[in-house]
Amino acid sequence: MNKHIGIISLFIALLLTIVTTGCSSGEPAYERLRERMVREQIMARGITDSLVISSMLEVKRHLFVPFRFKMNAYVDSPLPIGSDQTISQPYIVALMTSLLNLREGGRVFEVGTGSGYQAAVLANIADSVFSVEILPELAERAKALLDSLGYGNVIIRSGDGYDGWPAKAPFDAIIVTAAAPSIPHKFVKQLRAGGRLVIPVGDFMQHLNVYEKRDEELKLLDSFPVRFVPMTGKIRD
Repeated sequence: MNKHIGIISLFIALLLTIVTTGCSSGEPAYERLRERMVREQIMARGITDSLVISSMLEVKRHLFVPFRFKMNAYVDSPLPIGSDQTISQPYIVALMTSLLNLREGGRVFEVGTGSGYQAAVLANIADSVFSVEILPELAERAKALLDSLGYGNVIIRSGDGYDGWPAKAPFDAIIVTAAAPSIPHKFVKQLRAGGRLVIPVGDFMQHLNVYEKRDEELKLLDSFPVRFVPMTGKIRD
């Protein structure tokens, strides 16, 4: 019930802002809702990394969802993006980004481009983001959108992320946006010493695991219960 009330209140806030500003495009309204999202869904839940907060304020999530879901773009919920895939809820995007412990600069490898929203959030912090999407239609759509928005430091290719991206390794961080039954062993080799891997692991029971590479091995730092779409491709063979 509370979630439904939250959706209705955000919808009303968006309509009121459009009416009072006289802006048919709704951009001032979206900006206001984005600020509210960061304040109430992210900062209020313990995300304090200033780089993550700044990026979440900047990236326009409503541009990364289908038109019919734009009114709900700043609700703390995943949303369908087509091809049986979803864009993660804003809090999860902020949480995963903060868990990577990125400083300005660095190279990030992402498995599961999806809508491109997570890549955009990362791109405001990292020097470069290399993202692989197994579904060609999503890869093409995300690439076109990110290019149009000026994210020249995001490189997207369509393919299976199971093998990583050895030509672009080593990476300072690796992030996986779909649940894997296990950790692809090639990720360990392609991660720099001291770098972090953030990945949801499991099938029915999933946990978002945070690892750091130490002495050529991964050390588990933290784990949280989550629910993601499953990672597909060779990892399921």
